[in-house]
Amino acid sequence: MTEQERSLGPRPRDDITYLRTPAAIRERAEAMLKYAEDGRSAWFSVDPNGLEAAVQATLEVTRQRFANPLAIPFHSRWRHFEAGGRDRWPALAGRLSGLPKEEIARRRMDLAVVSVLLDAGAGPTWSYREPGTGETYARSEGLGVASFHMFANGAFSRDAKGDPLRVDAERLAALTPMDIAMGFQVKAHNPLTGLEGRAELLRKLGGVGLSRPGDLFDVVAQPEVKAASILAAVLDKLSPIWPLPMGDVWQHAAVGWVPFHKLSQWLSYSLVEPIEGAGLKVTALDELTGLPEYRNGGLLIDAGALRPKQKALLEKSFAAGDEPIVEWRALTVALLDRIACHVRGHLGLDAARLPLVKVLEAGTWFAGRVLAAERRPGGGPPIAVLSDGTVF
Repeated sequence: MTEQERSLGPRPRDDITYLRTPAAIRERAEAMLKYAEDGRSAWFSVDPNGLEAAVQATLEVTRQRFANPLAIPFHSRWRHFEAGGRDRWPALAGRLSGLPKEEIARRRMDLAVVSVLLDAGAGPTWSYREPGTGETYARSEGLGVASFHMFANGAFSRDAKGDPLRVDAERLAALTPMDIAMGFQVKAHNPLTGLEGRAELLRKLGGVGLSRPGDLFDVVAQPEVKAASILAAVLDKLSPIWPLPMGDVWQHAAVGWVPFHKLSQWLSYSLVEPIEGAGLKVTALDELTGLPEYRNGGLLIDAGALRPKQKALLEKSFAAGDEPIVEWRALTVALLDRIACHVRGHLGLDAARLPLVKVLEAGTWFAGRVLAAERRPGGGPPIAVLSDGTVF
């Protein structure tokens, strides 16, 4: 038993089952927000005026990107497959047209799972030059486009030539960092953060007991699928891949265990479209939370909603489990709910028509990127987090 697991015993409602729920993520995030608002945090204060500035920044990019707010799509990996204004999936879908809709959903889920697990921060200098178009993409878009082409070329299939558009466990189990490096065009002058961590995640994915990631479709398939059920399936089936047995869950002295499950929630959001494409209905999307990553968290700092109390926050690098990072991420979850509520009010929409997942897409993630580009060369985050390719 690890130290992480041993610490669970004495705390009420700190069992692993509870900490895997969106309710636990929100409860601990709200506790952290109260902690900061009460002035107890050594790292952050919360500024209501700055929160309104974050709302206005979100509204500005939303109105620039979407003339009709009802047309806002989900925040998911599928948006990165549309980088540069070109939707790449239809070209592959044509090659699958003879398959049942359920099998197409499995293959789309195959793609989404491996792509999301490769989606931790790329670092400030990496980029990907897309074959065929010559266009260059960096950060999340670059990671998405690169992983898409690896999938299209059969890099994850047991039969790359005969049946390339799938992901198979036996192939994943044999992946090496060099395979990822080749697919992502990694060179000495084009380094990718966390290369070994990404390859290890996919190798572990090959050993979780699923013949392919798309088997998740059969785990969740019901006429009506709750979003939280998708997350539960992801956490249940994929939990062995994470470096720590509890996954993206961290200790804070005042709040206890603080769960985030950022990549798992990002993956859950990214599985909605394949599931709905098979004719099923996904409900209760707002049970999932906002994503505590550096674009959303950076928006809050750059807009002034979160004010650092120590210069060291903006000068040093921190590990994911360090106290200021746990606080920053928890405060991000709580304040994203506040931003979503305010944005809906300004746009005259309710949560049914503008769920949190659409506010993120419209939205907070892009506003965070815009403010970062205005404030720092290269547009990096305001706080540097050491990434191993498994959290951010």
